[in-house]
Amino acid sequence: MTVAAGVFAPGHLGELTRLVPFEMVDDVLAATGRTQWRVRLLPARVVVYLLLAGCLFAELGYPQVWSKLTSGLRGLPIASPSGSAFRQARQRLGPRPVRALFDLLRGPAATSATQVRWQGLLLTVIDGTTLVVADSPANTGRYTKHRCANGSSGYPQLRLSALLTCGTRSVIDAVFDPVSVGELDQARTLTRSLQPGMLLLADRNYAAADLLATIAATGAHLLIRSKANRRLAMIARLPDGSWLSKIGALTVRVVEARISITTTAGTHTGDYRLITTLLDPHTHPAAALIQIYHERWEIETAYLELKSSILAGRVLRARTPDASTRKSTPCSSSTSSYAPPWPTPPTASPASTPTGPASPPP
Repeated sequence: MTVAAGVFAPGHLGELTRLVPFEMVDDVLAATGRTQWRVRLLPARVVVYLLLAGCLFAELGYPQVWSKLTSGLRGLPIASPSGSAFRQARQRLGPRPVRALFDLLRGPAATSATQVRWQGLLLTVIDGTTLVVADSPANTGRYTKHRCANGSSGYPQLRLSALLTCGTRSVIDAVFDPVSVGELDQARTLTRSLQPGMLLLADRNYAAADLLATIAATGAHLLIRSKANRRLAMIARLPDGSWLSKIGALTVRVVEARISITTTAGTHTGDYRLITTLLDPHTHPAAALIQIYHERWEIETAYLELKSSILAGRVLRARTPDASTRKSTPCSSSTSSYAPPWPTPPTASPASTPTGPASPPP
């Protein structure tokens, strides 16, 4: 395996270079116009790994993150950048390389886990959540605070919606917006990543007629909860108790069930109504659909890991909007199945300019 020389060796950046090869980072920097032509104290390639590591060590400042990245090179002459140097390096890099890197890494993980596929379909799930960002003038200019009776309080918030695979919780796609942008609008954006061979699971918030039509048009199947009091005309009753109906021009199958959940706090029983584009009760029985819908909670677990385990309730550290989304985007996609040769990242726009030093070639 080819390795970089000197302080650019993989040991300089720890395990991250095993998951995200430095050749990939260099290709992204070249494609987005951020390749450097002279070696700075913090070259662009190193700054990319610094940002990735900053996602994993949200409780540490960048000088402490830097110490972790360089801990494998004890005894070598390693630079000790100042806080100002870290800030300038992040600003110099900008958001485009990290977005391009996310596009390369996102996607289903290569795995044999049985909970990832069902009846030959890749199980995917979509949902939204909110994250809090640093209370800075730049952030509050884009992201609003929670409103209450006496005005606003707390930190500014952004809305994150993600499309994940069940089982591995690999990120297929994600979008960030101010909280004024609703989850349905973000879901319409995320349908760009749906394709035939997928089964999308979602909560009842996503059962809007136009969104269902948009999902179905991608060729992916859907299994989405609907409100129990929604009026759906019965076209035909099927042998397993489910029935066919129409939502707009889309033919769907309706499955109704009563589900009881028992925990240490007691038993809760609720009525569920599911709608799906899997119309054949023989190949996809109603009982099996009810059981597989439970996988929808995978995304709730993923958001719990992000907010409670990785961030531990902290706000995102970046004090500008672009840096906030740059900080959040790629850290959860390191389990992607992509491997060299990787897809070509987007080409740089004519307006982009090199930032100076090119990292030494591998």
